[in-house]
Amino acid sequence: MEVDVTGTAPASARAGDAEDSGASPSGSAGPGASPSARTELPTSARPRIAETVVTGLAAPWGLDFLPDGDAVVTERDSRRVLRVSPEGEVTELGTVEEAEPQTEAGLLGVAVSPSFAEDRLVYLYVSTAEDNRVVRAELSGDRLGPTEEVLTGIPNGYVHDGGRLLFGPDGYLYVSTGEIGERERAQDRDDLGGKILRITPDGDPAPGNPFDSPVWSWGHRNVQGLAFDGEGRLWASEFGDSTWDELNLIEAGANYGWPEVEGRAEGTIDGGPSGDFVDPQAQWSTDEASPSGLAYADGHLYLAALRGERLWRVPVGPDGAGEPEAFLVGELGRMRTVAFAPDGRLWLTTSNRDGRGQPAEDDDRILVLRP
Repeated sequence: MEVDVTGTAPASARAGDAEDSGASPSGSAGPGASPSARTELPTSARPRIAETVVTGLAAPWGLDFLPDGDAVVTERDSRRVLRVSPEGEVTELGTVEEAEPQTEAGLLGVAVSPSFAEDRLVYLYVSTAEDNRVVRAELSGDRLGPTEEVLTGIPNGYVHDGGRLLFGPDGYLYVSTGEIGERERAQDRDDLGGKILRITPDGDPAPGNPFDSPVWSWGHRNVQGLAFDGEGRLWASEFGDSTWDELNLIEAGANYGWPEVEGRAEGTIDGGPSGDFVDPQAQWSTDEASPSGLAYADGHLYLAALRGERLWRVPVGPDGAGEPEAFLVGELGRMRTVAFAPDGRLWLTTSNRDGRGQPAEDDDRILVLRP
């Protein structure tokens, strides 16, 4: 099942943001679009803020959990790696000195090794002066050791750097990259930009990859959210340009169409067939989303929206995605990352101090939601 979602942007949304999706006709989804669901849910069924874990952060970007329930959090521009306890205690673990922040680039995603109890490794997505790269470092006590290169040579720029890291149920590391504003990279299968990559923990192409390279899927503009569902399927959230943002169900070797198509192909591309491209499972007008982080639990995906300033909840089943529902619209400002903690609660980070928001006095924040 595939759905369109339309609506009106909050007053604080700003057209033309580079990371955020480009300008679009507000409230218009184009031909054939269906309206958003407006049904009021019982209070018990609505995601709600349970508590604020920490305030005063500066553009937090990546978030993943240690086995003890503490979170590892990255700040994009400060280059700091933090440990945040559920009680709100913040410990600086170190600074990734090779990171070179600019506009959207800097210290981005983080993933804790699935074998952390044995290897103590934390993986990071870093924008350097030369490239975007995946590195890892050993966490000893409350200090992060020196970084070790895992995968280098991912194109970098001041926009569209991707940056999400996620270990899959197969034990391999999935890496989202962007096309850095150079559209042709997405359709070049030998280029690491505009792709989802799948690598071993040591940085080699994972066994079973479709092209004997790190590339798992291609034709992406800027993927910033990755999540596996209960059936082991990979989902990705992707920034559109001027019309559609996307939620995609990822298949090995599949081409998701950018820049030949944005959103659904609707049968033809420049008069020719579009059968080579995989359509999104859901799409949003670009002033409703600018989707970044993605998380899954109990039959639903949760998607954090930057420009859209809302949390989307999307039911997923054997036939694909159902009708999305929006929550917390305009209440927290820009939302960057969502992740489920070991205790089952949903952590959410704001991104109002990233240069495009309107920060409140206590921004940026990490909040806990009861989904």
